[in-house]
Amino acid sequence: MTHTVAREAGRLLLVEDDRELAAMLEAVLRDEGYTVDVATDGQRGLHLGLTRRYDVLVLDRRLPALDGLDLLSRLRSRALRTPVLLLTAMGTVHDRVDGLDAGADDYLVKPFDLDELSARLRALCRRALDVTDVLRIGSGRLHVARREVELPDGERIALAAREFTLLWALASRPDTVHTRAELRRMVFQEAPASSIVDTYVYYLRRKLGRKVVRTVRGLGYRLGAL
Repeated sequence: MTHTVAREAGRLLLVEDDRELAAMLEAVLRDEGYTVDVATDGQRGLHLGLTRRYDVLVLDRRLPALDGLDLLSRLRSRALRTPVLLLTAMGTVHDRVDGLDAGADDYLVKPFDLDELSARLRALCRRALDVTDVLRIGSGRLHVARREVELPDGERIALAAREFTLLWALASRPDTVHTRAELRRMVFQEAPASSIVDTYVYYLRRKLGRKVVRTVRGLGYRLGAL
């Protein structure tokens, strides 16, 4: 395989229980320019998929702890829209239909050619960029690709990385009340105290108005409006 190095191809989550294959794929994908996180079971993959932002996910069909289809269904049920490529040794039409119905965007049967894997991942990333990725915040909108908020009057405000990730977490599930501990795990993994959530809620309110994040007394925060 001839590698064409592409800088900053995106952040990718690889969930594969075959450690030798996972190590080989990680090396190839890093050479392609991806920042790669690896999980070797479905539960770890679910945790990473829900708490970190990725541009594309590569999931094995058969995984320990949590099957690949169950993992995919759980991610989609939490409104995760990230493109997913499903890897499997099962190549029947029925198996492919099951994977696509569970929320996969593409399907690759083992053994596969590495050039084909790379091409399919590039296509998924391009397709994701071509789709207008917008989340509603009341009468305003969060433009995910540009990491900026469009106010009802059309003004656009850029967000810092953590401000964006916090607002994206709230806007992805607008009817959910999140505890401070949940938001810290999702957005500020390395932070030792949940008070950092309050700090960034303050930053968002200062930029976007006090109504953008609602405080639910005794429980936590949920998405508000602009």
